[in-house]
Amino acid sequence: MAAPKKGRSASAQSRPGRSLALILIAIAALTGGMFASGHTTPRLGIDLAGGTSITLTAVNEPGQPNAINKTNMDTAVEIMNRRVNGLGVSEAEVQTQGDRNIIVNIPRGMNSEEARQQVGTTAKLYFRPVLQRAASGTPTPASPSASPSTGGSAKPSASSSAKAGSTSTGKAATPTAGSTASPTASATTQGRPVTDALKAGTATPSATGSATPSATGSAPAKAAASPSPSASGAAADASKLEAQYAALDCSKPAQRATAGKGAKPGDATVACGKDGNTWNKFILGPVAVDGTEVTKAQAAFDTQGAAGWQVVMNFNSSGSKKFADITGQLSKNSSPQNEFAIVLDDEVVSHPYVQTAITGGNAQISGSFTQTEAQSLSNMLSYGALPLSFKESSVTTVTAALGGEQLQAGLIAGAIGLALVIIYLVVYYRGLSLVAVASLLVSATMTYVIMALLGPTIHFALNLPAVCGAIVAIGITADSFIVFFERIRDEIREGRSLRPAVERAWPRARRTILVSDFVSFLAAAVLFIVTVGKVQGFAFTLGLTTVLDVVVVFLFTKPLMTILARRTFFASGHSWSGLDPKRLGAKPPLRRTRRPSAPVDPKEA
Repeated sequence: MAAPKKGRSASAQSRPGRSLALILIAIAALTGGMFASGHTTPRLGIDLAGGTSITLTAVNEPGQPNAINKTNMDTAVEIMNRRVNGLGVSEAEVQTQGDRNIIVNIPRGMNSEEARQQVGTTAKLYFRPVLQRAASGTPTPASPSASPSTGGSAKPSASSSAKAGSTSTGKAATPTAGSTASPTASATTQGRPVTDALKAGTATPSATGSATPSATGSAPAKAAASPSPSASGAAADASKLEAQYAALDCSKPAQRATAGKGAKPGDATVACGKDGNTWNKFILGPVAVDGTEVTKAQAAFDTQGAAGWQVVMNFNSSGSKKFADITGQLSKNSSPQNEFAIVLDDEVVSHPYVQTAITGGNAQISGSFTQTEAQSLSNMLSYGALPLSFKESSVTTVTAALGGEQLQAGLIAGAIGLALVIIYLVVYYRGLSLVAVASLLVSATMTYVIMALLGPTIHFALNLPAVCGAIVAIGITADSFIVFFERIRDEIREGRSLRPAVERAWPRARRTILVSDFVSFLAAAVLFIVTVGKVQGFAFTLGLTTVLDVVVVFLFTKPLMTILARRTFFASGHSWSGLDPKRLGAKPPLRRTRRPSAPVDPKEA
């Protein structure tokens, strides 16, 4: 066997402190990041923290056999996430699982039946004319002219994060959010009062649901001019609506959750919407265009003009006519009655204003969009015509008490397993067990800190199978130390002293450790990919701890063993070091002997 290169061996033995310093700096940085983020404990899954887990399975609508795809599923997740957040739930999770399942995990503290109703129904997208708009933080008095808003262009709800601007058929103007330079973008609620608007037919639906009978040839003005029961009824409805509007405070989640609920497409209603950090409240006319009449919506970058990112919408033939009617009428009004609201699940996600009638079935919404904002709004618009529905596959409810018992049982099992491993190491390896225990503590620290950081970053939740994966990882990590220690002891049995034994044992132990950990990681990766549900938590934890095992063995265990090999207690083979040559049955030290000289032929002598 060729002797190892002296230069490489000397370098490896003389610089173990660098590896130890590197891993200690990494641990300090991760721990500092954990405390800086404010998330000092791992995020617990539903089965440990308690709550409700709902599994929804996508179903194709009739005539749409290929509707279940990644784009549609991602859009559905985004909408459901908005619904759950609209219930005032914190730390809820909505994510796809496989190619057709959506998992909704809702922590304890809310009505599970309400959550099931919210996430299981199909989204409703409508285009409604804006009659009044004002900033909402405190209730405003009812009056024909509402109090001023904080900005003139729309910024939808937090979940959609899209700014609204102008809407036109050609190159759209792109005013910045909050611009009030143009009278059409002014924030005050000028134009006709709500009562007059309802009487005159501005928001009176036609038989097909269009919001402007006057634009389609009917004569609502005459009907409003002559006293009739319908006129007095419209005035009563308007009065009731303005009372609701005056009392509405959209800054309160409870009022946002009920605003506009139960309103029929043909009724005027109140609604809430968010512009940046400011909540706005609205009075909206009846539905002018249904979201199902949007055939396509996508984000596009205006390369010819200065509009930047914008949202391009296409309507079917029926929607084109209705949209032309409503935009033609809105363009004649002053702000905010020249705006139409895009309403998703009774919440205004955008309210762009109109400068001219939009014909041809194509429209662009622009106004200082970022790419993310434009894509988010286009997803919202696309969901109105999303050819998907969902059926409830399973609902699992875990109480907080049961989750706490499961977590406690898992921790007890982990503590018992760790104690048994440490006892075995102490009895069998004696002094070497200090290296193993220190390595286990480093591995456990890194695992804990990384899990705490993964909670807020990738929404990783520690569930019961994940705890089981961490317990299994104790044995995998200890196995790596045992392989290294046994290689060292084999070298000592061959008659070598400790320092060369450590360096000669490491290359062979390293290969074995890498092969073993690679097999474990491959199994974890395959398990994570092909499984769904909580089993993925087990696979993820197993894969993470396997990677950390390699890091700890290379940057901590081996350098620490190199340093200890220089200490007299270990180098001399003390009986409690675990490296006593006599106890190991070592051979006498290897010595070189001179070859015997060849016999001399007497005849030649």
